[in-house]
Amino acid sequence: MSQGGPCLWRPLPQSSQAPSDRSKHACCSHRGDVFVLGGRDSGALGDFWKYSVVRNEWTELDCSSEAAPEELEEHTMVAHEDFLYVFGGMMDSSFSSCRFPLWMFDIRKQMWVDPGGRTGWVQTPTPSNRKGHSAVVLGSTMMIYGGFVDVRGSSEELWTLHFDSMSWSLPGGPRQTPQGPGPRHGHSAAAFQSSMFVFGGLRGLQEQRDLWRWNNSALMWTCVSTKSGPPRLIGHSAVTYRDGMLIFGGGECRDSPQNCLWKFTFHTQRWSRVSSLPGPRPPGKIHHCCAGIGRGYSPSSVPPAQTGRSPQLGGKHKAFQNRCYPAPAFPQGLEDAIELQPLTSSDAQLISRCLTSENKASRRNGSQEAEEAEEEDFSQHLPDLLLVLGGRPVSHHCPISVWQMTLSDG
Repeated sequence: MSQGGPCLWRPLPQSSQAPSDRSKHACCSHRGDVFVLGGRDSGALGDFWKYSVVRNEWTELDCSSEAAPEELEEHTMVAHEDFLYVFGGMMDSSFSSCRFPLWMFDIRKQMWVDPGGRTGWVQTPTPSNRKGHSAVVLGSTMMIYGGFVDVRGSSEELWTLHFDSMSWSLPGGPRQTPQGPGPRHGHSAAAFQSSMFVFGGLRGLQEQRDLWRWNNSALMWTCVSTKSGPPRLIGHSAVTYRDGMLIFGGGECRDSPQNCLWKFTFHTQRWSRVSSLPGPRPPGKIHHCCAGIGRGYSPSSVPPAQTGRSPQLGGKHKAFQNRCYPAPAFPQGLEDAIELQPLTSSDAQLISRCLTSENKASRRNGSQEAEEAEEEDFSQHLPDLLLVLGGRPVSHHCPISVWQMTLSDG
């Protein structure tokens, strides 16, 4: 089996001002921030947090308004044009049938807003509440697939939310073709160009390891045939990275979590297991979340060249530190020499293969608005990082577990 370029893991210990450790939560990234909502520790959670990667700080956000969701688990959250869209995850009760399971958060205004208050939301047809489904953004739409729907079990419905009109539709009509992945939940999904890729999950009582592609232009499913790849998985996570999809964790059951990292390359349609450089590795995780930070994880931009240079604006160095820490075998003292200065091509190559990054922004005196603008400016120059947040096993009465991964191009 072919191997991807090695990766380097390191834990990011969190302070007490952080969300508690949890599983079955939802998260997504937006301009250098990671948002975490709900989930479970010893019970259902309804808190909402923002993690600034630049500042390495957590901020708890208000979730008390009427437009905010209640406690949710196994829900989804995606970002599109300064709004977060949360779907599903409501507890099964008589209250659930009275409320539609879609919520919107205005990132700029830092407040929950009525999903029907923007352009006149068309109510029918609409999907019902579900858990363990997937949601991705394709262009100006959110695609929702599958999920567990109360006593009816797993669903094979594919729904589209059109952001411009805030209306729902069933691609291909109400009677969707059965030639797709079939009813399932606990799977993963990732978007690339005009397609959504769905992997694994639970179909009935059977765990799966198949890979499916939904072509949103042709409105059809295709089973992607591969001879290798991850084992049967549920409760794993998937993110799009450059020309591929990364899958981390999950397991064949909730009591057998794994810590393997896999990459599926879209153009070659091949899987590779990503090896790890010497050092700590995350424990096996299931029902966790992954969030990608940096241009390589942004589907709308071309990844920058690996130059090894520090972020600059207008030809001037920014007050942003990209401090690198070597693997154990790396020459001692090199980490002190790598800070806000150009590197030789050989140094840059070693760093891309053997180092991870810790990113900090210095705080300057000034208005809150100026600091927020500066922070957003910094976020555009972050290196490519993958964060793994929470998941089973849960450490009770402890801050959320966070691991950082940097991936080599080798």
